[in-house]
Amino acid sequence: MKLYEKLTADVEAQIRGGVFRAGERIPSVRQTSQQYRVSIKTVIRAYLQLESRGLIESRPQSGYFVRAAAGGKRQASRKNEGGEGLTASRPAAVSAQVDVSRLVLATLRSIGVDNAVPLGSPYPDPSRFPSAKISRYAYNIARRKVQWGVTDELPPGHPELIRQIARRYAENGVPVDAREIVVTVGATEAINLCLQAVAKPGDTVAVESPTFYAMLHAIERMGMRAIEVATHPREGIDIDALAELLAKRRIAACMVMPNFQNPLGFQMPDEKKRALVELLTRHDVPVIENDVYQELHYGDVHPTALKSYDTAGIVLHCASFAKSLTAAYRVGWAMPGRYRDQVEKLKFLNTLTTPSIAQLAIAEYLKNDGYDHHLRRLRQAYAHQAKLMRATVARFFPEGTRTSEPQGGYVLWVELPRKVDSMQLYRDALEAGITVGPGCMFSAKGGYGHFIRLNYSYAWSPEIEQAVIAVGRLVAAAAR
Repeated sequence: MKLYEKLTADVEAQIRGGVFRAGERIPSVRQTSQQYRVSIKTVIRAYLQLESRGLIESRPQSGYFVRAAAGGKRQASRKNEGGEGLTASRPAAVSAQVDVSRLVLATLRSIGVDNAVPLGSPYPDPSRFPSAKISRYAYNIARRKVQWGVTDELPPGHPELIRQIARRYAENGVPVDAREIVVTVGATEAINLCLQAVAKPGDTVAVESPTFYAMLHAIERMGMRAIEVATHPREGIDIDALAELLAKRRIAACMVMPNFQNPLGFQMPDEKKRALVELLTRHDVPVIENDVYQELHYGDVHPTALKSYDTAGIVLHCASFAKSLTAAYRVGWAMPGRYRDQVEKLKFLNTLTTPSIAQLAIAEYLKNDGYDHHLRRLRQAYAHQAKLMRATVARFFPEGTRTSEPQGGYVLWVELPRKVDSMQLYRDALEAGITVGPGCMFSAKGGYGHFIRLNYSYAWSPEIEQAVIAVGRLVAAAAR
């Protein structure tokens, strides 16, 4: 047992045994470090594990406290400050053709209609990004170099941006080989290229349930089939259920979001990340890791990636700057493991290039302009707004409503009373000038018909608050 795992077990036993009671502050990170004679990093990892299990919670400038429902036997569904927690999904292990693109396109188009309140938007609030500064870099770069050739933009990407991406991973404790990075037109292209590299039309791909619809789009686009795997709302994909599935049928690939999954917002514990990679390595099944929200963590420590545990090159890691820095320049990347050469070839065949000006502008910002400072403010704002959104839903939505417990990102998954049809709710809310994300977009089989996803990235305002209250009234009326 590793040091942080032993510390996690010891503190959990103290909480279960009543040494620390609900609402009480546990010893600080520094105190625990001195008491157990371990590093501060070890203590933080242990506390993050306890937080992911719902036993403790972090309060800014105050420390860590025992959660209200942490003592005694843990309940599958529990009350907390933002409403009742979700229970794990249990989808039937049936593969399905995917057909969600039309619904998603219609929903996305509605976001900009008549200045609707964008609770249903998948995009972060652009006003929080340093877009003007990055645009100035782009303008100056374009002026300095009048003649651009295709060779400046060919795969794998501009060397300076690749160097900055590799540095960023190293600073976050995930050393990578810069030669593995392939720059793409956003994370969507990275995901599509990686899937195309490991599977073919007709193949079956395992996904979380619910899953981010961009993953379903990639599967649909390539004529593949999706099979949904049971997923815990706080710990991620059910590894036992996946193991049982792999033992029974051929799965070409697995697609997951272990950090701040959209729509559930969980951070998969490190031991489960390691176990997932080990399981898929044994079966020689590649896994596409969508890590676009990696920088938007609420805890003190940057999350690990599946890539950290990969020894066989089966993890195809995808990310972008669109959720954390700028959506105006669609710049993403893939680190495809042993499939790297195939992904680079497919990038060349599919889109040939990625614009160099955008790459260099972002590289200049990363070098010169305090990315970490920007991220700290962004994370603090999102964490605060997550609490406000959950508290507002808990207060104004009817009994039977449950919410996710985001550990990062900017979306909240809401389970409504079963009588509520989220598509009808979507239409009713749109008439009131509000968008919501209907749950059926997050399932290959059209499940989650009484769920919605809400975006809390926009600055909390009376308009946002009244929109959430109005949706709560619509839900209450539909639930009668």
